Amino acid sequence: MTVIDVHAHVFPKISRAEARMLAGAGEPWLRDGMMMSGEDDYRPVTPELWDAGARLAAMDRTGVDVQVVSSTPLLFGYAADGARAAEWCAMVNERVLAHCAQAPERLIPLCQVPLQDVDLAVKTVTEAKAAGHRGVHLGNHVGARNLDDRDILLFLEHCAHEDMPVLVHPWDMLGADRMPGHMLPWLVGMAAETQLSILTLMLSGAFETLPRSLRLCFCHGGGSFAYLLGRADNAWHRRDIVRADSPRPPSAYTDRFHVDSAVFDPRALRLLVEVMGAERVMLGTDFPFPLGEQEPGSVVAACPELDEDARAAIMGGNAAAFLGLRS
Repeated sequence: MTVIDVHAHVFPKISRAEARMLAGAGEPWLRDGMMMSGEDDYRPVTPELWDAGARLAAMDRTGVDVQVVSSTPLLFGYAADGARAAEWCAMVNERVLAHCAQAPERLIPLCQVPLQDVDLAVKTVTEAKAAGHRGVHLGNHVGARNLDDRDILLFLEHCAHEDMPVLVHPWDMLGADRMPGHMLPWLVGMAAETQLSILTLMLSGAFETLPRSLRLCFCHGGGSFAYLLGRADNAWHRRDIVRADSPRPPSAYTDRFHVDSAVFDPRALRLLVEVMGAERVMLGTDFPFPLGEQEPGSVVAACPELDEDARAAIMGGNAAAFLGLRS
């Protein structure tokens, strides 16, 4: 069984001078094991985040054969103007490719795009595919624009036409001013952001118009979506304002996307598989961050309701199909 982790991050080495390309829009860079935002310390990190040798050694220790490598969300650059963001994304994408080129059979690169400008985002993903990227990594919103924004939907349609799978990651979490401590934006806000993204696509009617060939995966097990799907369905049946733009209840669209398995509890994974189907769940660890799954696949192994076929699918088979990898 080939073990494929679809949710693993990279922060390639970027200098302070290079980060000034995003003047006024975060200016992320690396300094001595610290992610920086301008002059401010953002988070301490370990070499696995930027050093391919350290990454591969960690994969060997934990039994991961393949990682799908996506940029750390701090690098998105969505607050910059489109032209600067496109230049920034080109640099980040080039360095992600170089990182993955050190073990091309084991490290699968995803590009990022200037999602704030649909024309530049379309151009960037087409160029990135030609350069060797195997998919796209997106934040789940751009400012107040959710995934059902007209321009973002046009971009997702383009990804479908380019046959580029899309990994959606929560970021810039809502309500952060009410969650100043204890990493609550990551513990509460991220789950809410992802549920918001999924329900927005469902209730706006976007899934009725997006090509079925579009391959979407939402991180962190889809956030709080699976647990609250019954509430959403109940609201759709009982309130016309909920179903105004969607001809079918939310549960009718669970075959339109995948989720990763990063839920950290066999009971949660059991519910996720019941809601999504085992064929829609893929191993994801959030490597190499401390809030990620430190023993990849341990929750899958500890879920007694999964048979061996389901475990094999979640651990790698589903991801191979999602990414179009050779079997």
